[in-house]
Amino acid sequence: MAPLAHPSIQDGWFREISSQWPGQAMTLKVNKILHIEKSVYQDVLVFESETYGNVLVLDGVIQCTERDEFSYQEMIAHLPLASHPNPKKVLVIGGGDGGVVREVLKHDTVEEVVLCDIDEAVIRVSKIYLPHMSALLDSPRVKVFVGDGFKFLAENEATYDVIITDSSDPVGPAEALFQKPYFKLLHDALTPGGHISTQAESQWLHIPLIANLLKSTRELFAVSQYAFTTIPTYPSGQIGFMVCSKEQGRDLTVPARKVANTRYYNENVHRAAFVLPQFVQSYLENGKDILPIFGRAAAAAKVAAEGKKVRKVLLLGSGFVARPCAEYVVRDPSNELTIACRTLQSAQALAEGLPNAQGISLDVNNTSDLEAQVAAHDLVISLIPYTYHVTVIKAAIKAKVHVVTTSYVSPAMRELDEEAKRAGIVVMNEIGLDPGIDHLYAIKTIDEVHAKGGKIKQFLSYCGGLPAPECSGNPLGYKFSWSSRGVLLALLNSAAYLSESKQLDISGNELMGYAKPYFISPAFAFVAYPNRNSVPFREWYNIPEAETVGFPEFIKALVELGWLDASEKDWLKEGLTWAQVMQQAIGANDAAESTLVAHVKSVCKFPNDAEATRIISGLRWIGLFSSETVKLRAGNLLDTLCAQLETLMKYEQGERDLVMLQHKFVVEWADGSEQTLTSTLEQYGSPSGHSAMALTVGVPCGIATQLVLDGVFKTPGVHVPYTKEICDPIRELLESEGLGLVERVL
Repeated sequence: MAPLAHPSIQDGWFREISSQWPGQAMTLKVNKILHIEKSVYQDVLVFESETYGNVLVLDGVIQCTERDEFSYQEMIAHLPLASHPNPKKVLVIGGGDGGVVREVLKHDTVEEVVLCDIDEAVIRVSKIYLPHMSALLDSPRVKVFVGDGFKFLAENEATYDVIITDSSDPVGPAEALFQKPYFKLLHDALTPGGHISTQAESQWLHIPLIANLLKSTRELFAVSQYAFTTIPTYPSGQIGFMVCSKEQGRDLTVPARKVANTRYYNENVHRAAFVLPQFVQSYLENGKDILPIFGRAAAAAKVAAEGKKVRKVLLLGSGFVARPCAEYVVRDPSNELTIACRTLQSAQALAEGLPNAQGISLDVNNTSDLEAQVAAHDLVISLIPYTYHVTVIKAAIKAKVHVVTTSYVSPAMRELDEEAKRAGIVVMNEIGLDPGIDHLYAIKTIDEVHAKGGKIKQFLSYCGGLPAPECSGNPLGYKFSWSSRGVLLALLNSAAYLSESKQLDISGNELMGYAKPYFISPAFAFVAYPNRNSVPFREWYNIPEAETVGFPEFIKALVELGWLDASEKDWLKEGLTWAQVMQQAIGANDAAESTLVAHVKSVCKFPNDAEATRIISGLRWIGLFSSETVKLRAGNLLDTLCAQLETLMKYEQGERDLVMLQHKFVVEWADGSEQTLTSTLEQYGSPSGHSAMALTVGVPCGIATQLVLDGVFKTPGVHVPYTKEICDPIRELLESEGLGLVERVL
């Protein structure tokens, strides 16, 4: 059996990363994973930690550990119970691990405890891995009900003396447990003079939420107060409770009786739990935030105080690479970002959680709408397909608005240079990964070599976006970190490059036949192929002395079999099987697998049987010989194949990608000696964050955008980063983001 693995555990450490506590995370060293499952409601993980014993995690958030759970369980239970004169019937909502029930049973007055948890998996798993917490769930005084707490409360009005809500954080379905209708149900389910206690988040992270809880509960209960406890493995080492009573004048801060056999709770701790730090008291009582202002908030305050002009940025597109770019742009509080996509939901999803950002719906095919939005902004970032860039730039010229793109400059874009100059706008292009980061370091090394009197005799530059080695297990060894269609069409680009001072031209259909093994490091076995026309870079990079400027087998087979054909096919109709489509595509006599395989071999002319077996096995894995019905896309083979590959070759949760970029320079120095210099970027994506591709495309684009807004780049016209004046400022900021290339002499 394969060892258990979980996306929140990397390199032997559990990481509790959540948008609920941005910029911080709890980490625990993991000895071994004990249990993983997807219940009906949530992701359930149990692991043995090195220093906190067994740990229960739900949806990536720590619920309890053997070492410190008692501080939370004791306080959420004893604060409402010890301050109640005679609690007999108690209801626990949530808390399927049994810890709260264990504490409730320490009160001799309690005759019955009902546990209501919606997820049986939590109860079941806790009995196995947290028996010291769950053992008393089998007590004769305890009844366990698996079901919806809302429904249970509605059916049991005026029944319980104390109700304790041991809830998860206010995300998803649990959000309702922090809203007024839920507290009304709690109120109505209590007997006269009854108490409640609910999990009420951290004063270090959620003061506005706590203030809202206090307001809602004070509108329903005679007494409502916030208390807290310390617990190392909860966010910021602290968690709070909303403790309320229906009895007017009840002093919740004074325990009515002692509680035996506790580890954290005592009478003095009970009283102290309601004594709040001044910053919390100030906010809850007076609505005044006296916490320090720093970072972006301080910068925003400064912008407001100085009356600095707000710069409005329009970002077109919400694809794979847009988020890191958007995050960089909104770092500056004087920037307001509008994210535009054809579907409003996609734009809003990308804008979620970003300050000064909003999402709108925009169809770039509607020229009047596009022009109106461009005109309402100071700069437009175009991350939509390159075919739309000319339209966007024309709209920007009309409105005198700057433009930034990550795409190669097409001849049609270059033709707009004079118009851009007349409009006084900067149109900055080719500033992603490749093109982009590759330019920055090519220009750097070339300038440095020339400054020392050397010559660049050979310049090779290769870049690839790939799955990390541990995630590359499919027959193609590839997964999509950007547009599947873009990936496949790029493999059909014609290419031209210089080799030993001679220009070699390769058609797109032949491209994969020129792929060859390429050494970067002993850890990888890469295959490299020419891409586009490299010849002009001898001029653009100012290296006239240069003599050389410059899964393929599988893709080559797909090209030869016609699967990368984007033209519409009249015969490609709904209801066909993959085998039938394959038969039509390659001109086989019938759709039997043996016939198709034989025809594939005759078309592709594999060099040997081993290669034939490997490629045909891969085609079988894609499903091209299967009897399953094809899901058509766009009426052509390319897009239909893309739809299938997107399902088979997507990154799964917990997987990461790899970007590898390397320049190799063969340098001849003035004394006639030669050296080989390399500049290498080996960047891995984060399973819980951005992909390497998104980061290395989006961040350079964001940097260039900010430099245009700040007037660092202000010369009008259509620009590319081929000069020191453009490359140096971008590269300096890029390196401060940890995305620089490593330079070596071989």
